[in-house]
Amino acid sequence: MATRRAVAMSALQRFRAYPAYKDSGVEWLGEIPAHWEVKRLKTLASVQLSNVDKKSIDGQEPVRLCNYTDVYYNERITPDLEFMTATATREQVRRFSLQAGDVLITKDSESWTDIAVPAVVVEDLADVLCGYHLAHVRPGSGLAGAFLSRAFSAIGTRDQFRVAANGITRFGLGGDAIRTSLFAMPPQLEQRAIAAFLDRETARIDALVAKKERLIELLREKRAALITCAVTRGLDPTVPMKESGVEWLGEIPAHWEHGALRRFWSVIDCKHRTAVYVFDGLPIVSTTEVKPGRIALDGPRRVSEADFTDLTEGGRRPRRGDIVYSRNASLGAAAYVDTEEPFCMGQDVCLITSGRDQLYLAYQLNSPVMVGQIEAVSVGSTFERINIAQIKTFAVVCPPISEQAAIATFLDRETARIDALVAKVREAIERLKELRTALISAAVTGKIDVREEARA
Repeated sequence: MATRRAVAMSALQRFRAYPAYKDSGVEWLGEIPAHWEVKRLKTLASVQLSNVDKKSIDGQEPVRLCNYTDVYYNERITPDLEFMTATATREQVRRFSLQAGDVLITKDSESWTDIAVPAVVVEDLADVLCGYHLAHVRPGSGLAGAFLSRAFSAIGTRDQFRVAANGITRFGLGGDAIRTSLFAMPPQLEQRAIAAFLDRETARIDALVAKKERLIELLREKRAALITCAVTRGLDPTVPMKESGVEWLGEIPAHWEHGALRRFWSVIDCKHRTAVYVFDGLPIVSTTEVKPGRIALDGPRRVSEADFTDLTEGGRRPRRGDIVYSRNASLGAAAYVDTEEPFCMGQDVCLITSGRDQLYLAYQLNSPVMVGQIEAVSVGSTFERINIAQIKTFAVVCPPISEQAAIATFLDRETARIDALVAKVREAIERLKELRTALISAAVTGKIDVREEARA
């Protein structure tokens, strides 16, 4: 991250600095343009912590609520957002109705990094109120809300709120911490110019990010199609085909077999008991560690040797080449075992084995062709689950062993190439996001002079 941030900062060198600077007197802020000031928010705006909850009470006025998620996921609060309906007292309507230029920030969260996330209201929304878990900031006559919203998200400025947030499992900001926060403040016309510049430049960056995210979607689709074709059609496009008799499967190579999973592979359930976890012991994997791909043993809990022995009896110990399959939570995920390190199965998973290498089957179980079968048999009100009897009846295709190995090798190679491309695109997206943050931070703290850029 430090490298990406350095790259982002170097990209800002195309912008010029202000003609003159002065010491701000604030360590994290450093120097600011000579004609700027440092002010506490309470001298610039009124700050209120909302007490409007999501309940509807008879006799109160019907309203719509701008809630935490509306602010967290949107930099701009616009009329087309889907606000929830609720009720409020007349006093709450008077205090918390939204006006153009208001800034709403998140005031509490389960993570301190989600504190003081801002959004600006773009036009008057008289029937929309600032909801609970938010602070309502109304700028005074000398402050542009669009600039203030950007300033809240700047590096340094936002860190004030993260430091001030109280809590252990949930973090919250008090009103005084918000009111006494410090901001670098240019004249109002300059505020508007900076906000307009940032709106334009961040829109450009966001458009690039959207294109790259779409590219990732296309690469994922290509990966899924590649796997599906390989595990159901094989690698030889000239091989004679036959009808499988399974609607979702269609034709398969004429010399392949197909049928219920239990016909070709053994499915062994875990023991249905809760183990006692210890600090120093042997790994135990449950649905948390069972994800599509290879098994992950770098984060599982551990059990004693006695528990390990009990949980692996009856052929339940996973070996290299086996598959651990999730029956719950990460439903239908097949984790291929490519390690000799001993571990045991926790609850809600099962073992699929045949004494041979099952990498081909892992690809098939993780492919889109299995989704319909899983959806057809999964049950559960809070979360879905499937049982061992259902897993055993899954319709699968079974090529000769030599072809299974060839398909697995091919898919390892080709999916690795796609995954590498996805990783590069993700890295590019992170660089763009770092640039976006650096650009905002530099502009609202006066490190770059964008007045001419704003008029361009």
